[in-house]
Amino acid sequence: MKATLTALALLAAAPAAAQDQMSVVLDWFVNPDHGPIIVAQEQGYFAEAGLEVEVIAPADPADPPKMAAAGRADIAISYQPQLHLQVAEGMPLIRVGTLVATPLNCLLVLEDGPVAEIADLEGRKIGFSVAGVEEALLSAMLVQAGLGIADVELVNVNWALSPALMSGQVDAVIGAFRNFELNQMEIEGVAGRCFYPEEQGVPTYDELIYIANPETMDRDMIRRFLGATEKAVQFIVNNPQASWEIFSGTSTELQDELNERAWADTIPRFALRPEALDAGRYARFETFLNEAGLVEGTRPVSALAVDPGAE
Repeated sequence: MKATLTALALLAAAPAAAQDQMSVVLDWFVNPDHGPIIVAQEQGYFAEAGLEVEVIAPADPADPPKMAAAGRADIAISYQPQLHLQVAEGMPLIRVGTLVATPLNCLLVLEDGPVAEIADLEGRKIGFSVAGVEEALLSAMLVQAGLGIADVELVNVNWALSPALMSGQVDAVIGAFRNFELNQMEIEGVAGRCFYPEEQGVPTYDELIYIANPETMDRDMIRRFLGATEKAVQFIVNNPQASWEIFSGTSTELQDELNERAWADTIPRFALRPEALDAGRYARFETFLNEAGLVEGTRPVSALAVDPGAE
């Protein structure tokens, strides 16, 4: 009996196993798109996986890929379309997982406005916030209606997409997120309508992805991170209201109608298998960007994306 008590005392006195420290840089401030990461943190899934995860909101949304490439972050959140451009430019980055597995981007117009179909955009103003990929998406959508970029006027509205549309500054905006801007406009009493790129000639793609430096990444740590977020997605899908309360409980800034609506709209879009790689999806989008003149030549999928669990 005494020996048993001594053994138990030694176990109680032993320090907890050290956890691996990991840094994850978000693409922007915390919002419902990041639900699996925040829920995994709050539910202790990272801790169960032996990880102590530092979640960082960047000061500049252009910083996360640079931080991952420079080794200043273990993982960064980015976008599949941008990854193709960055790899083509020589940045040491690779997709290691998926966060949001469908496009969120859309071409947004007023429900009761003058644009009933894409062909109605001829001679009209279209707002955008990021040059390059958004123009390629728009160009592909316009081609389906027999138009080209020269048939519209592009206006840089920075990040004020829905305000520019609601105020009449532009007739449409490209780059609006269907889970946010549509809800924002409806809350303001203005109905909007989306034309979806993947239904208008653009190859489908992963909107939000996890990226890392392929030369320095720790595959085992990344796998554990993705396993924890997969567990979080399962919890979110099974418990949408409870998971919303956990997520929104982390900040009063999240506790409003817009974020609650966005949460509900984003749940079906979270990657149920964040490690899983659809190689064909990356190959098709690489070809699309090459044909659009945004990248020179094409790179093999192995240079763009990896399943960290695959040998």
